[in-house]
Amino acid sequence: MTQSNNWRVGFIGAGKMATALARGLVAAGFSTTDQIVASDVFPAARTQFADETGARVVDSNAEVATSAQILILAVKPQRMSGVLAELQHHLTADHLVISIAAGISLNAILSVLGHHTRLVRVMPNTPCLIGESASGFAIGGAATANDKTLVERLLSSVGVAVAVDEKLLDAVTGLSGSGPAYVYQIIEALSDGGVRVGLPRDIATKLAAQTVMGAAKMVLETGQHPGVLKDAVTSPGGTTIAGLHALERGGLRASLMNAVEAATNRSKELGQMS
Repeated sequence: MTQSNNWRVGFIGAGKMATALARGLVAAGFSTTDQIVASDVFPAARTQFADETGARVVDSNAEVATSAQILILAVKPQRMSGVLAELQHHLTADHLVISIAAGISLNAILSVLGHHTRLVRVMPNTPCLIGESASGFAIGGAATANDKTLVERLLSSVGVAVAVDEKLLDAVTGLSGSGPAYVYQIIEALSDGGVRVGLPRDIATKLAAQTVMGAAKMVLETGQHPGVLKDAVTSPGGTTIAGLHALERGGLRASLMNAVEAATNRSKELGQMS
């Protein structure tokens, strides 16, 4: 692929994740709106993608492939086989293919497109929609070190990206892929607790959400272990240790660990089914 300051990016599938990625790429200067094109079987999805990104939409997957240097497969897993069969005749050595379809392995895609394909598999999460995604990715086929760097740059336009072995993508799914739902439940529970002790619902929810966001930023920006930060808040005989004791009695830590394990195992099952 010829080095460029901007990249022509095509999306097969124009849903929410594709729309968020496209917006992030433009905001980061990775691509301009006239360098992005998307297709989708649903006219409403094409319309919404165009309205929210300002990019071009078409109804032909082949046209997207011939227009793009980077081709992002953003379709449901059950549609992937048909899409791959259609695209295999339109790909060249200049294409970098990125799949964000859950459960579809690199080998499954390469078995159709050919092992000469430069391929990357990505597991993003829904905070991608607000530029705060936590993504894991694995390279395969003929993908190069330069491709890895390029994908890191692309995904970093909508959050944080880490490279992992493909065998760990199920674990990424169980942790960060499903993790937002766990955190939403924690925020809801904290809000319920606030209401239980007298706070109005809107205030309780705002304080709970801001507390979670602030604590997360402390971990990321200080680089300190969460346990160290926890201890800094916990005074002897104080309110925080009383609350922490209640969480330990309720098994919060074990429940969250079990949730990650259960979601990881389910991801493996879905991958085998696909």
